[in-house]
Amino acid sequence: MKLNKILLALAISTLFLSACSDTDEKDASLTDGSQNAASGINDAATSGLNKGAGMNGSEISGNGDYASTLGPEFNDPNNPLSKRTIYFMLDSSEVMPDFVPVIAAHAQYLIANPSQHITLEGNADERGSREYNIALGEQRAKSVSGMMKARGVSESQLQIISYGEEKPAAFGSDEAAWEKNRRVEIVYLPR
Repeated sequence: MKLNKILLALAISTLFLSACSDTDEKDASLTDGSQNAASGINDAATSGLNKGAGMNGSEISGNGDYASTLGPEFNDPNNPLSKRTIYFMLDSSEVMPDFVPVIAAHAQYLIANPSQHITLEGNADERGSREYNIALGEQRAKSVSGMMKARGVSESQLQIISYGEEKPAAFGSDEAAWEKNRRVEIVYLPR
């Protein structure tokens, strides 16, 4: 009975998130900057998100990301293309305003390079059931994909995969680890 309630809640939340993902109002709310303070991404408590090995998205990860072989703009920390990790709030698949320019830069690059393909890897922290976290990771990847497609990226250039909680960027059971694990990684594939 408890499993049925969890599955029902998961189905309803997935339906709700899917229904809301294509509205113009949501896109406007992403660019108005109203969530910057609430996001926690730019405050002192989370300033470590973009520092440290593997967390700024500029290193080649062990998952086949070939972005560093694409050009110097992918290694320039002042260029949004050097950032390939999009972070999310707890239980949310809504892209925060701070990451809209990063997604826009990658979309622009993909449009200019139609033979380039990427995988959007959705992830979640360890809280929640395995099924819930897989669904949440998928919704996060779909949110990034939707923003890229809205800017003109071909669907054939995008792959989506969800790892849920199975591929943590940071180990630990505290907020510092959890916020690093609530993410989508943009992984460039070889041409």
